[in-house]
Amino acid sequence: MSVPADLARIAALPCWRGPPHAEPLSGGMTNRNYLVRDRAGRHVVRLGADVPHHMILRWHELAVARAAHAAGLSPEIEHAVSGVVVMRFVDGRSLTPADIADPARVPALADLLHRCHRDLPRHLVGPALAFWPFQVARSYLATLRAGATPWRDRLASFETLNDRLEDGLQPMPFVFAHNDLLAANLIDDGRRLWLIDWDYAGFGSPLFDLANLASNNGLDAAAQDALLEAYFATPPSAALRRDMAAMRAASLLRETLWSMVSELHPAVDFDYAAYTRETLARLEAEVAAR
Repeated sequence: MSVPADLARIAALPCWRGPPHAEPLSGGMTNRNYLVRDRAGRHVVRLGADVPHHMILRWHELAVARAAHAAGLSPEIEHAVSGVVVMRFVDGRSLTPADIADPARVPALADLLHRCHRDLPRHLVGPALAFWPFQVARSYLATLRAGATPWRDRLASFETLNDRLEDGLQPMPFVFAHNDLLAANLIDDGRRLWLIDWDYAGFGSPLFDLANLASNNGLDAAAQDALLEAYFATPPSAALRRDMAAMRAASLLRETLWSMVSELHPAVDFDYAAYTRETLARLEAEVAAR
């Protein structure tokens, strides 16, 4: 959909106080985002339908976002209709990978994940999805095999890697995880951290969130150990480090397959082919280092 059509759709929403003034926001790889000003202040509008190839269901994302607000993690949802969510604007700045790697932030990050994993599901009403990265990878592989992917000759090796990573893991507690911990999904308002964008949230392993945060933001071994110690309240064992390495690889495998599927079924105007090459290089480096 074009920007003028999006702006007309936003202007027609009944939630504004006075005429809304909207402008596109950058980012968003499965949705389109706008900053809107009216007499009540600033708001963020997210536009996006279900994305079946990525297992994104907007009814679930909305329910989780409301629960995340009730748990004190995310901004308030002010209005929602099919394919449209209006939320309160957070006056802060999105974090960067350098921010995530700052040792001073480790306690706040560990606390944020604890509250997500422990507190959010207490506020979640209705059915909830699960997120197991190895099953997500299998679904992506099935989609790629059914499509005209240029990566067909690599799919068998990805499947073998996926099974190997899953088989070696130790049991972990079952928590409600975010599963998309890019630095841009964390906002610092000067007093606290906010966590946004719940497209892939679901019950799963806390270790995937920790590995996803570490992998997405390039944490080195020392920074990763500090994160694990802050989260589990004890220095990481050799077994935990091995599982963390496996989950880091699983996170990169999932991201690589996500991008390959997006090449076949693009949700927005984005160079998915270049992103595939980038994530695949990172995956190969991660696997070689294990």
